[in-house]
Amino acid sequence: MSFLKPTRNLLLALCPMLVLGFLYYSSGKLHLRVWSQKPQFPGDPHSVGRIVGSVYDKQGFLLKLDGKLSPELTYKYGNLSEGACKPGYAAAKMTAIYPKFTKPAPMFLDRNFRRLSKVNNYLPPFGFKTQEKIIDAILSATKHYGLGPELDSLSCKRCIIVGNGGILANKSLGSRIDEYDVVVRLNEAPVAGYMRDVGSKTTLRITYPEGAIQKPERYEKDSLFVLSAFKPLDFKWLRQMVFRERLRGTEGFWKSVAHQVPKEPSEMRILSPYFIQEAAFHFIGLPQNNGLMGKGNIPTLGTVAITMALHNCDEVAVAGFGYDMNSPHAPLHYYETVKMSAIKESWTHNISKEKEFLRKLVKAKVITDMTNGI
Repeated sequence: MSFLKPTRNLLLALCPMLVLGFLYYSSGKLHLRVWSQKPQFPGDPHSVGRIVGSVYDKQGFLLKLDGKLSPELTYKYGNLSEGACKPGYAAAKMTAIYPKFTKPAPMFLDRNFRRLSKVNNYLPPFGFKTQEKIIDAILSATKHYGLGPELDSLSCKRCIIVGNGGILANKSLGSRIDEYDVVVRLNEAPVAGYMRDVGSKTTLRITYPEGAIQKPERYEKDSLFVLSAFKPLDFKWLRQMVFRERLRGTEGFWKSVAHQVPKEPSEMRILSPYFIQEAAFHFIGLPQNNGLMGKGNIPTLGTVAITMALHNCDEVAVAGFGYDMNSPHAPLHYYETVKMSAIKESWTHNISKEKEFLRKLVKAKVITDMTNGI
């Protein structure tokens, strides 16, 4: 059997070369779509590691964002009549530049909120841990968990997020804004007196206690009041508003808050905290801080609202977004005389990283920026 030895020796010499050749070939062909298995969010079994390779950035977005439709999307939307709403368009465009995007994520918490695995293990603002009982009490009173029968039944929804930026002033975009099915406004930004520029329609107003309108007469009649909670005290505040209780324990707020919200419980909602978590850690790449609120890891309410719209709207537009720090004397908000120079470095937000994310969405035409401020 000695004649087998040269053959065996030859095979032993060739094996390492074959393995190295295979690895080299594989790395050349497959490195663009290799997924790291390390979770992005510690302790979250549902988070997916980032894509590594030359065509994606560290958050998992395509580096080359030209806004062109893929052949599949061109075929799908090319046959629609001009001006027709494009079903699933925003999600399809988002998935094309960010393959980890998954659409199902309801706007508001409902009575089954405890089943939401992505947020039930995290404290506010990234989840609702420790607040389950108080949320149960609120939801038992509101009894409604959608936009309403008419909007919920639409097969295609166009949404616009109206920011508060001074860039909206004197643009006369009011009539175009009102054409959208869902008009989202933020905090206390007024409508009365500014309709020519910002429109007259409000579908929902997203806010937190310190940002809520304080004068009851300024609330729109036909709109939903939506809480985006950033701390446990915010849920307690909403419960007092829902049950018309006298406001108690205001020392935990960083400025004065509304003492009443002139809305029926059926007109109140709780925004899913998942959108804060996703915007912060997955889209923008803010510090995770073990899932706790910390320096520079809270997205602005506007970006949270855009994140919500990407999951729940077929087409998404924005107006009134963007700060031009090169124009210190420009108005900060469309409804105030405060100047851009009043902006100070924020402890909670990272404006530059957030703008970087929003620019990706605009460049890839995932969203439409009507005021060209991003």
